[in-house]
Amino acid sequence: MVTFPFSALVGQDDLRLALLLNAVSPTVGGVLVRGEKGTAKSTAVRALAGLLPPVAVVPGCRFSCDPAAPVVHCPDGPHPTSLADGHGAGGVGVSRPARLVELPVGASEDRVTGALDLDRALAEGVTALRPGLLAAAHRGVLYVDEVNLLADHLVDLLLDAAALGVAQVERDGVSVSHPARFWLVGTMNPEEGELRPQLLDRFGLTVQVTASRDPRVRAQVVRRRLTFEADPVGFAAVWAGAEAELAGRIAAAQARLGRVELSDAALDAVAAVCAACDVDGMRADVVLAKTAMARAAWEGRAEVSPDDIRVSARFVLPHRRRRGPFDAPGGDGGALDDTVEEVLRDRVHPGDGPPDGDGPDDSPGGGSPGGGQRWR
Repeated sequence: MVTFPFSALVGQDDLRLALLLNAVSPTVGGVLVRGEKGTAKSTAVRALAGLLPPVAVVPGCRFSCDPAAPVVHCPDGPHPTSLADGHGAGGVGVSRPARLVELPVGASEDRVTGALDLDRALAEGVTALRPGLLAAAHRGVLYVDEVNLLADHLVDLLLDAAALGVAQVERDGVSVSHPARFWLVGTMNPEEGELRPQLLDRFGLTVQVTASRDPRVRAQVVRRRLTFEADPVGFAAVWAGAEAELAGRIAAAQARLGRVELSDAALDAVAAVCAACDVDGMRADVVLAKTAMARAAWEGRAEVSPDDIRVSARFVLPHRRRRGPFDAPGGDGGALDDTVEEVLRDRVHPGDGPPDGDGPDDSPGGGSPGGGQRWR
């Protein structure tokens, strides 16, 4: 099945940038996309999968062990340690495309965590685990459409896996644990209800999307969609070059991320912004620092700038601010922007004005003049 190309999306710059920053640094913790119906939320998420770099795995391992560091207690192990050197009886590591695994709202617990492998139990008389969706999503993306409608018992499973990076299966005579590190992407329509606070906080970033009210933009959306539906293969071929360029930029940013410096001035600004915005807990500080570093890597820079914090804050902080019982998460964005700007104002050199935007329409986050701002 041909998916709509990510680079062919029109507008929705914040949504695209949030997804791309997670692709650069999966430890950011995923994205919650909030918005009305028909705003390309699911289209954007599914399109991202084709841009992610391939994953090296141990051959035959159903739990996607990394050949450079196989899990010691992998249910499919033990794996030869010499795999890390590309030599071993099990063969060298093999590459496969990064996975985007969709978790249906109505999925059973067995489908999510795994269950007894009846085929092996009957044929071989052994007790073994049939992996679930959490195992399939390890080292990839777990996507939940309408995440706010997810049953409470499945929310609890996601919270445990997200917190520990491990899925524990205890049923039908099976007692197995396996790694389950993934970045979580959820889409939702706030009109259908809100998320539990515990799950909301597990999303690294949140984005509010709306449909453009510009007739020209809306016409361009319709034109591209009709063209894609008429000839999906041909449409994808037209955008193949742009997709390859974007995939290359993600890979380059991933390679650069480890060299990005978070200076003392930048870290102090991160802490000051989070304190001024009255967020709950310390997770916001950690996620804001990681997101700012990912944004610097995405922009091709080796040091976090004030603008990296400014841009990242609007993704990291809205759903973590303290609010009244009837206030929607992510509300009052203008006040948040003012608070962030006030904190940063005295920390940059005079004359380094605020950025003029996040870049051109087809390059989210690219070319921002604010990237040249310097700390005092």
